[in-house]
Amino acid sequence: MEIDPFIFRLSIFILSIFVGYYVVWSVTPSLHTPLMSVTNAISSVIIVGAIIASLAGSSEQIFNKANIFGFLAIMLAAVNIFGGFLVTQRMLAMYKKKKKDK
Repeated sequence: MEIDPFIFRLSIFILSIFVGYYVVWSVTPSLHTPLMSVTNAISSVIIVGAIIASLAGSSEQIFNKANIFGFLAIMLAAVNIFGGFLVTQRMLAMYKKKKKDK
């Protein structure tokens, strides 16, 4: 009996959702900032792959699946990177000493 490749990939995807959920919610607040920096680095790699995907294909067809999904991946990863840097900046600002006005 052979397992359908779609079902196999779908089960891996569903398992990764559960693992990701439990990993993210079990992180202590002190580790949040370093993990956000790692997430930003991973998203930058995703943008490189998305640029390659959006430029794939022939020049005769401008809008094909690879171009559309590549552009969508670029936009989502860019939002993720910007949000990650914003959250990291806010977290680091909480640890800075406040200046006292005289």
